[in-house]
Amino acid sequence: MSLPDAATEASPEAAPAPYPIAVRAMCEFTAKEGDLDLRFTPSPTAQEGIEGHATVAARRGAGWQAELSLSAELGGLLLRGRADGFNAARGRLEEVKTYRGEFDAIPANHRALHWAQLKVYGALLCRQQGLAQIELALVYFHVDKQTETPLVEVHTAEALAAFLALQVQRFADWAAQEQAHRAARDGALQSLAFPHGSFRRGQRMLAENVYRAAVRGRCLLAQAPTGIGKTMGTLFPLLKAAPGQRIDKLFFLTAKGSGRQLALDALQLLAQADGAPPLRVIEITARDKACEHPDKACHGDSCPLARGFYDRLPAARAAAVQAAGPLPREALRELAAAHAVCPYYLAQELARWADVVVADYNHYFDGSALLHALAQQQGWRVGLLVDEAHNLVDRARAMYTAELDQARLQAVRHEATGLPKRALNKLHKTWAALAAAQPADYQTLAQVPDDLATALQQAIAAIAEQLAEQPEGIASELLNFFFDATHFARLLESFGDHSLFDITRSQGGGALAKPSAVLCVRNLVPAPFLQPRFAATHTTTLFSATLTPTQFYLDLLGLPADTVAVDVESPFEARQLSVQVARHISTRWQHRDASLAPIARLIGQQYAQRPGNYLAFFSSFDYLQRAAALLAEQHPEVPQWLQARGMGAAEREAFLARFQEGGAGVGFAVLGGQFGEGIDLPGRRLIGAFIATLGLPPLNDTNERMRERMAARFGKTQGYDYTYLYPGLQKVVQAAGRVIRTPSDEGVIHLIDDRFGRAEVRRLLPSWWSAA
Repeated sequence: MSLPDAATEASPEAAPAPYPIAVRAMCEFTAKEGDLDLRFTPSPTAQEGIEGHATVAARRGAGWQAELSLSAELGGLLLRGRADGFNAARGRLEEVKTYRGEFDAIPANHRALHWAQLKVYGALLCRQQGLAQIELALVYFHVDKQTETPLVEVHTAEALAAFLALQVQRFADWAAQEQAHRAARDGALQSLAFPHGSFRRGQRMLAENVYRAAVRGRCLLAQAPTGIGKTMGTLFPLLKAAPGQRIDKLFFLTAKGSGRQLALDALQLLAQADGAPPLRVIEITARDKACEHPDKACHGDSCPLARGFYDRLPAARAAAVQAAGPLPREALRELAAAHAVCPYYLAQELARWADVVVADYNHYFDGSALLHALAQQQGWRVGLLVDEAHNLVDRARAMYTAELDQARLQAVRHEATGLPKRALNKLHKTWAALAAAQPADYQTLAQVPDDLATALQQAIAAIAEQLAEQPEGIASELLNFFFDATHFARLLESFGDHSLFDITRSQGGGALAKPSAVLCVRNLVPAPFLQPRFAATHTTTLFSATLTPTQFYLDLLGLPADTVAVDVESPFEARQLSVQVARHISTRWQHRDASLAPIARLIGQQYAQRPGNYLAFFSSFDYLQRAAALLAEQHPEVPQWLQARGMGAAEREAFLARFQEGGAGVGFAVLGGQFGEGIDLPGRRLIGAFIATLGLPPLNDTNERMRERMAARFGKTQGYDYTYLYPGLQKVVQAAGRVIRTPSDEGVIHLIDDRFGRAEVRRLLPSWWSAA
């Protein structure tokens, strides 16, 4: 099957013949050697680095040329870079590196890399301006002390040209291989056929919209029902569009591990097809899941996989890019073991050379996300796919939310000594005064108090100074507090009406205990943080079975104004699903006790009418347990099994294993929990669901402040809808979507609450449902 012909669309011209590479990127490839050394030192932030460079430039005076652009075509490479500054009269070229801590603590292999970068700049400048020799100054700027440590060398143009030629030679073979791979990849993608022969109903519509969005460089918001094959329906068309749109990388982002596996399975299927494209596919996982030696630190003196990492990396990298088929976590682990390198950092290196990266949302959307940083540094043209995108609102809120607990501060200040202890004591005093002054146990403030922000920054600076001087000698709890405080402080810098600053006060143990408080910068609208991430892609497709209403996601995610929204037709028919609304039952908090008996009766009657496997969803564990107990009392003939708090992987599998083909019973689960989405129980493994709630978030102080903020930002009606109604109904539709998974499935859904009969609620339910 083919997709729409893009011949009539505006198509970018072919890339120039030379292989484009930044000076920094080439040197990282050719000049890195020795150990992987990630001993923690409080390195400057990006903003501090920018300010440090500006300070140095301001000191240079007349005749100083900052941000000097340099380029050359050499050995099949188009080499480009920007040196920090040049004084022509003095014949001095400078490269500035910012740092904290002791100068002598900068690792030797880091300095070697910095020198390599500066020498390449020097060679390019001599070549560009016909200089016979040049003075090179590697200037290390201490951001706290505002001092410079220059390392100066004089080199002839001839020596620098020889050094440049060596670096080009080291990279040229790799560049030729990359160009050959790209040509083979794009050629195969142009003739790639859909692996299933024909599209499912709805799948073709989805694929066509993804393809058109890619050709037009647009963002697509696609609501597509479960069961049409959304993973292949998005991957295939974006890969087909890649050659014509010169897409360098495709990032497939998921909220859960099960989504990553579906993507890897789809890519494996494409790899097995006749004439399959030679796609390089890797999976990036969290560090704690990939680390082979969690008891060791990430440096050569501690971890054997860090020792000599960059010396062994070239062989591991070469083996990885020649591997057949995708490289999921386990395959990467085996390859890393064969070359005695760290699998986690090998995956990060391979992200530079992969065609498709499968990862969690945070690897692109988080404030310090690897994939976004690499895309910006390398100038990649990126195609982004966001799976189960309804989860992105809450996940992004969590990424840009930070909390500090005063109880932790009280503990860590006892561990500290010297300057950090004094700064922490001051922070504690300021914090305690703020907590004591609050008129209520929960309070939001329009602005962060200046004295608190100042005390927090002083504590961070004091701990940072101690870390720089003795990184191995600081207590772990103090270090963890430092990380949390730094994250909190950075969010304070970007604080605005997209977030709340709130204080939750609690009384400590004992009658005379002083109050303590939890401070929170709580993101409500992640749009300002996500907008630059969407803008940085060539095309983005966000897809899910529940993306209604469109405006809710446009507003909260900050999608571009020209985003295209589509509601993909369902492959299912109303006759497959009986939707029953229990208008005689209210599940409101004040009616919970009265609702239990009619709910148990309804479940018993449905089971008697059609025995089989059912899921029953409730708003809390307490509600769930009380309903299950009454059902057991009134209908002991109905088998049942219950979700428990904190279920591990084995317990989760055991719960799902009860849903056997031909089995019978009721599984009780919490709406919005681990069984409310992302599980697949086709056929008679699941024939119905009872949903005893609208899934509305609880009415509490935090949510009420959110409602007020949403109303002020988006309109009075949207205040309630954005805070309560839309998030709640999203959970309902996801849970109900467990019942019909294939075109041959049949089942029943009982929506238990009179509010399901309201027009404003009914319009948020899938259009193919026919509710009674």
